[in-house]
Amino acid sequence: MPSFNEVAEMVGLLFDGVGVAVIVLGTVVATVRLAAYRRHDTDPYRQFRQDIGRGILLGLEFLVAADIIRTVAVTPTLQGVLVLGLIVLIRTFLSTALQVELEGRWPWQRASESTSPSSRTQPLRSDS
Repeated sequence: MPSFNEVAEMVGLLFDGVGVAVIVLGTVVATVRLAAYRRHDTDPYRQFRQDIGRGILLGLEFLVAADIIRTVAVTPTLQGVLVLGLIVLIRTFLSTALQVELEGRWPWQRASESTSPSSRTQPLRSDS
């Protein structure tokens, strides 16, 4: 029967594989969408970049989870935790940068904050 460390290592490797597969699959899907729907979209390049960005964001989440599983469950040393912290910091920065690129606002901003209040009000019509 495998030990806990062996199982945790296998789960970590599985998450790594899923993360890479999600990034690759996201890129393939984005490319297929670009080729198939290019004539229907007004800005196909923007949609292509957004599709790839979403795939990368989801893949990064799996890769961070794999690092956490392997570092905390398998090798909980101070050096391992410090390396994990650095990896998570870098990947979090990448995720935040991609999210800002995709959505055009910071993750902590509400969607309504990105538009000014004056753009939401309608001018009064005068029927006289």
